[in-house]
Amino acid sequence: MGNLFKGKVAIVTGSGQGVGRAVALAFAAEGASVVTNNRKPGSTRLVTMSEADYNALPADERKRFDDVYAGIIGDAESTAKTIRDAGGEALPVYADISVSADAERLVKSAVEAYGTVDILINVAGAFGGGALTEITEELWDRVTAIKPKGYFNVMKYAVPYMVERKWGRVVNCTSKAFMGDIVKMAHYCTANAGAVGLTQAAACEFFHDGVTVNAFAPWARTRASYEGDYAAAVGNSIPGQREFPKAADTPDAEALCPFLLYLCTDQAKDITGSVFTLGGNEIGMHQFPIITRTISKFSKEYWTVDELTAQMPRSLLRGYSNVLAFQ
Repeated sequence: MGNLFKGKVAIVTGSGQGVGRAVALAFAAEGASVVTNNRKPGSTRLVTMSEADYNALPADERKRFDDVYAGIIGDAESTAKTIRDAGGEALPVYADISVSADAERLVKSAVEAYGTVDILINVAGAFGGGALTEITEELWDRVTAIKPKGYFNVMKYAVPYMVERKWGRVVNCTSKAFMGDIVKMAHYCTANAGAVGLTQAAACEFFHDGVTVNAFAPWARTRASYEGDYAAAVGNSIPGQREFPKAADTPDAEALCPFLLYLCTDQAKDITGSVFTLGGNEIGMHQFPIITRTISKFSKEYWTVDELTAQMPRSLLRGYSNVLAFQ
């Protein structure tokens, strides 16, 4: 095991499986005491598929699906056990971070066990397909309750310990969906945009306290990737929505970890309020929206529609392409 984070305490939400599990194992391998987390014992299993979709699969496909899932599902306890079996230190805590009291209990459990919280990696998330006109209130609330609300809940209770010690690292998981991207699901896009807004606001608030707050948008093999292999077979898709990449075509979640480890080092103390896209060996940094052009009218009279119709194409909108031009 390494010593990069020896003496540090890290909470990783949503670390029962997938990206969160890989992150928890990586920090533990570098000496951190890790608090693993998911909502309840046992995997939540299906992410994008419904039970009806699963039952609609032919018997041989269901068996293949079950065999694959058996190797990738887990919970906070199974991740913690893997860490302990490797000689690391880990504490599993089942808590629904969308509930403030649960988030507080998660942080208090870390402090009671290890004395403080130095690092918080929020990976927990919720998913569910649906065109805008078909999204139910229940689905909207379920997806947005984790991002950004759940992330806020845990940060609220964890960050004060970081401020007290004048050192802390928070990394929130988002998705390229925060820009719309190829995922045309309004609830999911909104949740991830909220995670970015929360990240940037907190980065501004706590920078002078020695606490950095960044976000990452992962491209990695997860349960959703495996389920995506079956989406077309059961008709689980949205008109106009591109198919998810096949699981075999997506990078391992472990490939994300070196950069996330780097963001939490002393060398990254001035990196904050940023959003990075990670996948395989590719790392991208997003530029925040900035005003690139301005038009002004040197008059006390407001713009008229006729004036704007004449001015916009040759000034503010010169060379303009809307976001869909790149999809």
